Amino acid sequence: MYSLARPFLFGLDAERAHGLGLSALETAYRSGLNPLVARAPKPLPTKVLGLSFPNPVGLAAGLDKNGAHIDALLALGFGFVEIGTVTPRAQQGNPRPRMFRLPEQQAVINRLGFNNEGVDALVRNVSKARRRGGGLLGINIGKNKDTPNDQAERDYLHCLERVYPLADYITVNISSPNTAGLRELQEEQSLRRLIGNLREAQETFAAREGRRVPMLVKIAPDLSDDDIEAASRVLAELQVDGVIATNTTVAREGVERSAHAGEAGGLSGRPLMAQATAVLRRMRTRLPEHIPMIGVGGILSGADAVTKMAAGASLVQVYSGLVYRGPALIGECVDAIRRRKEAPSRGHVPPQI
Repeated sequence: MYSLARPFLFGLDAERAHGLGLSALETAYRSGLNPLVARAPKPLPTKVLGLSFPNPVGLAAGLDKNGAHIDALLALGFGFVEIGTVTPRAQQGNPRPRMFRLPEQQAVINRLGFNNEGVDALVRNVSKARRRGGGLLGINIGKNKDTPNDQAERDYLHCLERVYPLADYITVNISSPNTAGLRELQEEQSLRRLIGNLREAQETFAAREGRRVPMLVKIAPDLSDDDIEAASRVLAELQVDGVIATNTTVAREGVERSAHAGEAGGLSGRPLMAQATAVLRRMRTRLPEHIPMIGVGGILSGADAVTKMAAGASLVQVYSGLVYRGPALIGECVDAIRRRKEAPSRGHVPPQI
């Protein structure tokens, strides 16, 4: 069905198509027509973060910022769905237009800027979700645009406390390029202070709620080797539960000839694959083995998902790939990872990079 809908959606402004696509998906789910939209993959149970995922392929944050379509998205066959980024207060984000497709490069540039209805609205939406089928829920938290970095901790702590009872895991987003100054929080001392305080709060909330919700940190693909070394050291010392590599990039390698190459914002999709995977691999070699990583950035095929796993990911996420491939990408990725897992028992060598 997506192959029929795609020409219509690509005829619209990218952000309008985004909203219309989610609305159509919700309608299909509520009408019982979801089997026409996507074939749910066979289970591929995966245990990571102390959690049991029905399969290792998830949806990255950004598609459903307010958690309004959790059930419809899980019904596509995702092993987990990450909603957000959510901020304490509602904010409109950056002026439109702020999302651009680059079809020739199978890429997207966005500068949305954490547009969302605020954490209270997200909590209400999550509370209403039925969450059937075993798929897990991640919630991605950030800070408001007008909150200075020296007060960012307050925003993250507020969101952490509000979403803690509802999330299967929580992601701390300090790597979006679309909120001015946000990436400065990845600098070693800022990172140590922020994540250290969030880790203390995480343990407090765990004692209060009677369960420990894993907390992950999402990093940028534009980190230098020295930055990766420093971030790995801090995150290991603070014993974070996991790392997501990566967010979108401010680089424009591979899209220089596109009419939209000069647009500000984060680039995702096919051109991000090599860069994001390189950061994933470098950080994997520096982090303790017990800290798992989620690979995201540039997955447009099952082979791409396998490449992320070979680079050290325990789980993978897709987003821009859905724009170009549709929901069929989910099952393709699950099946490719399944074949990789089964390969050793048949005497085959898993793909290497």
